[in-house]
Amino acid sequence: MTSHASYLLSQQGPFAQAFNNYQERQSQLAMTEAVEQALASDKQLLVEAGTGTGKTFAYLIPAIELDGKSIISTGTKNLQDQLFYKDLPTVFKVIGKTRKVALLKGRQNYLCLHRMDFNLQTARFTTKDTLEQIVKIRQWSETTKDGDLSQVNFLKDDASALPFVTSTADNCLGNDCPSFSDCFVAKARRHAMDSDIIVINHHLLMADLVLKEDGFGELLPKADAYIIDEAHQLPDVASVFFGQNLSSRQLMELSRDCLLAYHAEAKDCSDIKLYADTIEKQTADLRLLMGDEVPRQFWRNYLEKNDIAEHFEQLEQSLSLLTEVLQGQAIRSRELENLAERAEALSSRAACFLSCDEQKDVQWIEIYRKSFTLNTTPLNIADNFNKAIAPYHKASWVMTSATLAVNQQFKHFQQKLGLYNAETAVFPSPFEYREQALFYAPRDMLNPASPEYTRQFIASCLPLLVASKGRAFLLFTSHRALNEAATILEQHREFNLFVQGQASKSYLLDKFRVTENSVLLGTFSFWEGVDVSGDALSFVAIDKLPFSSPGDPVNQARINAIKQQGQDAFFSFQLPDAIIALKQGVGRLIRDINDKGVMMIGDPRLIARGYGKNFLQDLPPMLPTRNQELVEEFLANL
Repeated sequence: MTSHASYLLSQQGPFAQAFNNYQERQSQLAMTEAVEQALASDKQLLVEAGTGTGKTFAYLIPAIELDGKSIISTGTKNLQDQLFYKDLPTVFKVIGKTRKVALLKGRQNYLCLHRMDFNLQTARFTTKDTLEQIVKIRQWSETTKDGDLSQVNFLKDDASALPFVTSTADNCLGNDCPSFSDCFVAKARRHAMDSDIIVINHHLLMADLVLKEDGFGELLPKADAYIIDEAHQLPDVASVFFGQNLSSRQLMELSRDCLLAYHAEAKDCSDIKLYADTIEKQTADLRLLMGDEVPRQFWRNYLEKNDIAEHFEQLEQSLSLLTEVLQGQAIRSRELENLAERAEALSSRAACFLSCDEQKDVQWIEIYRKSFTLNTTPLNIADNFNKAIAPYHKASWVMTSATLAVNQQFKHFQQKLGLYNAETAVFPSPFEYREQALFYAPRDMLNPASPEYTRQFIASCLPLLVASKGRAFLLFTSHRALNEAATILEQHREFNLFVQGQASKSYLLDKFRVTENSVLLGTFSFWEGVDVSGDALSFVAIDKLPFSSPGDPVNQARINAIKQQGQDAFFSFQLPDAIIALKQGVGRLIRDINDKGVMMIGDPRLIARGYGKNFLQDLPPMLPTRNQELVEEFLANL
């Protein structure tokens, strides 16, 4: 019996009448029936939906038809905006039904009126450029209805003004804030509480689950259905929220806010200034002692250095002393009370980084040019996640992505989140890959570890780039390789290069789509969530198989833990992660039933190593070839 949701998407339904040349997709109909059944029976359902399945409408329609509240979570803000501003209105219009919908983002996305005004009044603590940004934001604040800072066109993602005009869970004054009645975060959350469908992202979902578990209230209402799109990203996001971090930015902001409060309302308490200044200096000194900028490293390697351990202990003591002073002054204002709470939280966190249970957690550090961040990450989050969602056992959970399964099995994903009892389903792509795409593995490629590998990879790409007249993505597994490739390709003036890091992701994609002979170079942020269909993209090349770095402290600790359990870490952990990542990258090529193109993977291990077949069996069934001339001819005719 055909379900109501699948009828709506069928050739006899309203979508076929609303769109010209509409073709029903069997995978989409099957998926929407599975989602509908899961929502009706409070089940956990894991769904891999191949590219082109139409999974968004397949889960939106059951959510709209549900007599209850649904929360839809995405991995990216782009998809979040697309669902709210485009997909949901489209479905409402076609089926002639509407529900109350809310778009809710994390608090860092909304303007904080109190912090903006407070920092404008004490502008001596900001640079001229930052002050000018805040003044412009102040002008914008007079017209905005929702305070969503993504609408401020001149504001970059790393704008120096952002910490001065947004709040954090630490520094928010809540109901005691003088601007609470106009608070954009509070308004957005109140609207979400009253809505039938709430569109959020994974960071907000996990923040809410962790807050509720710790007994600190809630960010979201309880729902009857939780639908997680781009679910393959959820384990990494969850790992962040089940761990903790301490950053130089947090320390510097605490110090700065203490100095502001001292000058504004506690001038008679010189100890506030004394310890705030001390913490600022100790934080800066620590960064200097850490040396050069480095990627993720084990924190214990730095604690073993006597000078760093000694300075870190002194910093923790200063935080403890500042906490005592602020607690003594907290009765004077909500601002000082909040600062006391923040100092106590950072002091407690700092103490945790002086010791670690390495059987359960790994502690690591990232060192940037002027700052650092300490992190604690659980080795296994399955128990944490199960405990966090246990109160929602009467709700339905649907998790979907184009890349959840390995060889059509969900064991790897289920183990990460502890979802052992979830039902699973794979719905294949409707695309005719053997007719739409060639899969090209060039011959005689060097070992990927060779210092000449990237140069050879680009040399293999060049004749294909000429044949395709650009219209290409070159995807890399490291920034080093990307930068080397960009340097080589800059000598070839016939191509218009768009290189990750030179502008925002959205700008690069917009320019790529409308520019002839365009070649876009990117790392992992371009491997997923990027949709360029039609003639603009005909060639995608990936330099190496995307194995995560074994030197990464989190990976290394998890590999060691798996080995200690007598298991094979490569086949149970590293290989499945790499297969899912490669499936995402390959998925950039064919985005529509009319698309055609070439997928090239340069890494010779795909053919030469035994595990190469594990990758190949999970890729779309494109027509394979190792004949370069055939590939050039195919591209030239597109």
